[in-house]
Amino acid sequence: MIKLSVFVLVVLALGMLWVGCSKPPEIEKEAAKKAMDAALSADADKYASADLEVAKKVWESAESQMKEKKYKEAKESYINAKAAFEKAAAAVEAGKKAVADQANAVLKTLEEEWKKLRVTAKKMEKKLKEKKQVWTADAKAINDGLGKAKEMIVSAPAEAKAKLDELKTVIDRWENTFKEMAKVPARTKPTKKKKS
Repeated sequence: MIKLSVFVLVVLALGMLWVGCSKPPEIEKEAAKKAMDAALSADADKYASADLEVAKKVWESAESQMKEKKYKEAKESYINAKAAFEKAAAAVEAGKKAVADQANAVLKTLEEEWKKLRVTAKKMEKKLKEKKQVWTADAKAINDGLGKAKEMIVSAPAEAKAKLDELKTVIDRWENTFKEMAKVPARTKPTKKKKS
């Protein structure tokens, strides 16, 4: 009985010593943090947002486990978070290419719409009198914007796509304006009636 009691006490003491010596996984946490920073600086938030969200959830889980002092689980979660952040960073190039392809397609469509709109503006020139200044300013902004967006597609496709979306709004507004102007008949000068 005494031997059994001593044995149980020794086992309990070793167990408490082992639990007490368990350390927070600082190395794994730091590695995961570096992977997160690398993914963010690679623009994963713009071009691999789904992968980045998964990685952030794993990170948050690890942080929660650390607060609860579940160091073994936290260590595993930090290792998984690091891998998830690395996956997000690796997905950036593919995401960037996909956004660039979309931006190029939108650019092509807008350039065609812009050509048609300029032709319509020429035809509606007489009706444009009071809106001529606004049209001139918007036309310059559209020309400049299309040029800038074309340059940006290679280096910053997400920003280029946002710029193209703004230009589409302006082009759509002018298309609607010209449709409305076309509905209104042009004013004709009244003819003088001859006296008989």
